[in-house]
Amino acid sequence: MERREFTASLVAGGCAGMCVDLTLFPLDTIKTRLQSQQGFYRAGGFRGIYAGVPSAAVGSFPSAAAFFVTYESAKSLLGVSSSPYMAPVTHMVAASLGEIVACLIRVPTEVVKQRTQACPSSSSYRELVRTLGEEGFKGLYRGYRSTVLREIPFSLVQFPLWEYLKSLWSLRQGHALYSWQSAVCGAFAGGVAAFVTTPLDVAKTRIMLAKAGTRTASENIALVLYDVWKSRGLTGIFAGSIPRMAFISMGGFIFLGAYEKVRSTLL
Repeated sequence: MERREFTASLVAGGCAGMCVDLTLFPLDTIKTRLQSQQGFYRAGGFRGIYAGVPSAAVGSFPSAAAFFVTYESAKSLLGVSSSPYMAPVTHMVAASLGEIVACLIRVPTEVVKQRTQACPSSSSYRELVRTLGEEGFKGLYRGYRSTVLREIPFSLVQFPLWEYLKSLWSLRQGHALYSWQSAVCGAFAGGVAAFVTTPLDVAKTRIMLAKAGTRTASENIALVLYDVWKSRGLTGIFAGSIPRMAFISMGGFIFLGAYEKVRSTLL
């Protein structure tokens, strides 16, 4: 990847991530509280809907930028195959690598953000200090594995579907897509991926919010989902799916549309 392309991906990815995370933050808070073990209203209900937003603001730009730089670099290194069957594989591998790198930045801010969302009387700073005091630095990476195991299947669905829809639409109309068209494809792809991966998101949220030393904090995703199934059934497994789909569909429209627009402007 050329230096100009690297810079464009870095800036475009960061700007797109900031736009989504800050604009749609209330939906993310509602989703977290629906998935929390204590239940929606005990976790704060509709109060303090912006609790945890400082943490999201700190991690948003660098994690999104890291994802897209890795994604575009991996696509460039893997090369564009002439075979239509290999293109989705390239996008899947590139997106998976992007998520692994981005999660190194995203998970600590996600831990602090979700704990603040589930306890609106607290603050991002207090939750950061409490986590470091009780669990040390490794406490900030509680849920890293479950986050990666959520993000990789998500990307395996979203990005190949996004790229496929773009290529199909572009072929139909005979020229490259406009930014809004790319955004529409992103919204649809994101909504599908969001619903499919909701159970993994529920497990990730439970693990991040669990008290240190408990069974849930052990990061055994299968065990966490089994406990959710026993206590709340299928509705518990898919808790928060509607706000999650709304967040990611609207987020996909803003995120991927803004990314394409900023990147094409800089190139």
